[in-house]
Amino acid sequence: MFNQEQLPYLLQKEHIAQLQKDSILIGDRRTFPFERSFVRCHDITSVADAIRAMVTQGGGPLQVALVSMKFLARQIARSIVPCTIETFDEAIRILSKARPTNTTMARTLTSFGVKLTAIEFDKRTIVEIVDNLVHMIEIDFDRQYDLMSDFGSSVITDQDGILTTCFAEHSFLLSLLKAKDQGKRFKVFVPETRPYLQGARLTAPSLVELGIETALVTDGMAGHLMANKIVNRYMTAADAVAMDGSIANKIGTLTNAVCALHFQIPYHAFAVSPDTSLHSCDDIVVELRDGNDIKRVMGTPITVEQVQGYYPAFDVIDATLITSIITGKGMFAPNQITHAYDEVT
Repeated sequence: MFNQEQLPYLLQKEHIAQLQKDSILIGDRRTFPFERSFVRCHDITSVADAIRAMVTQGGGPLQVALVSMKFLARQIARSIVPCTIETFDEAIRILSKARPTNTTMARTLTSFGVKLTAIEFDKRTIVEIVDNLVHMIEIDFDRQYDLMSDFGSSVITDQDGILTTCFAEHSFLLSLLKAKDQGKRFKVFVPETRPYLQGARLTAPSLVELGIETALVTDGMAGHLMANKIVNRYMTAADAVAMDGSIANKIGTLTNAVCALHFQIPYHAFAVSPDTSLHSCDDIVVELRDGNDIKRVMGTPITVEQVQGYYPAFDVIDATLITSIITGKGMFAPNQITHAYDEVT
């Protein structure tokens, strides 16, 4: 199992979210790498607002939500909010609606709520009970990240040129770190990822921090890189995985996946938690964000105000475009996902 010190700054738990007296501090990924700052939230509603505002993204909201449960337990212990399961249920409802496409946080919180309902608690015991539940959830996710990175590192070969998209977080970065430790030499090409520039601001600095050779490219370069044999592998996260093997990931992933299929380049997607309630790609909810977001970069306007913006935050990628989906249970062809994650098996 990896330890937190092996991870880059952004993925260390205390830099994603932490408790501080009567508030939650959320690591502000909008200012990274130029600033290492935090946004302070004093209640669950402001936490949900921060998630919607992209203070944290990708896998970040999951850790923020878990810390929020610990925060709520401490508020109960101090008699700030009622000592009832309904207090947690309402918080879970608010947080689960913050971002609709990635359902991992919502499903994890629902499971947490079910477990908490089965336990008797009062103001004296709630902190210890919730802290223990959260700790067990964190251990389980870390175990899955570790297993996924074993599978991910196994597909990387010496001299690979690897294209990614957005910020694929634990499983992808640990895969690269393990492949590097195995003596494999490779280079990662990171698209900038407009409009929030997660590739340029989050992925590229994190890879450099890990000592991995990294090149920043623009979002439209995938075809060129593949046609000229500069990259020979495509690896991303998956924000959602349906049971038909289709996935959702950052907008732009579909274009790159189509290019990869055309140039016969394998595409591997990391999915920590496929969603058994998503029967097909038609069930994936694609978040449509404010179109004004793409009319500026880092707060600077790049066009005139009269121009309209259109910003779907995610692509849905058909199963036929994906070589394998890497999960904690193993590495599967898309058409194997249903069997691997059938709830009755």
